[in-house]
Amino acid sequence: MTEAQKSPRKWKADWRLLIFAGAFLPLLVGLGIWQLNRAAEKQVLLEQWQQEARDLAWPEQVASGLESGRPVTVTGLFGDRSWLLDNRTRDGVAGYEVLTVFYPLEGPPVLVNRGWVAAPRTRDQLPDVSPPDGVFSLAGRLSPFPEPPVLSEDSVPAEGWPRRVQTLPAEIARKEIAQLPGAIIRLQGSGQPGAYRADWEPDLMGPQTHYGYATQWFALAVVLTILSVIASYRKTGANNDNDNG
Repeated sequence: MTEAQKSPRKWKADWRLLIFAGAFLPLLVGLGIWQLNRAAEKQVLLEQWQQEARDLAWPEQVASGLESGRPVTVTGLFGDRSWLLDNRTRDGVAGYEVLTVFYPLEGPPVLVNRGWVAAPRTRDQLPDVSPPDGVFSLAGRLSPFPEPPVLSEDSVPAEGWPRRVQTLPAEIARKEIAQLPGAIIRLQGSGQPGAYRADWEPDLMGPQTHYGYATQWFALAVVLTILSVIASYRKTGANNDNDNG
């Protein structure tokens, strides 16, 4: 057995490594704790919104705020005016998202995004998106109007319904339907009355997202600790004792 193989490993603190770990470890742990606190706050807010969606009538829900992602419940009937948001694809298939006016039994009308529907084979045809008749209770989440990402020139107003559009700013929709609030409702799922393919992505900043971020920060803290411990072990012996001066 060689002399190097006989030399045991021994803890030997490296002040440069200790400074590095001492600076970043509290930061990583702090970021993880902050994300946990944010997740708890979001969970409380989400539970409050869900309770209000069950207990408050639509006018009270409008008065309490229209924050994006807030769950809402409305009871009423669909109107006969729909917009088709163009250039929406699912699984590589071209189609539209269908926005139809909904008239609650109480309070102002609201646009409901009923989900995605495939487009006919030719552009001169539009899908039949006639809403069902009757009074329904709809559950969904508030979402912003589909505004254009940049300023665009005004297009020639279309005629007839449904109406194909690239975007639908609130002021344009209000020219057709007055008193629309500052948000639309995206249906909770495809099982809702009048829904098409309503498979929305989850809220990106919900509690689960913050828990995921917290896990990442804590994992980095653990990795930093393990690497610092491993790097602080050195083999004793004449050749190794002088490695760090």
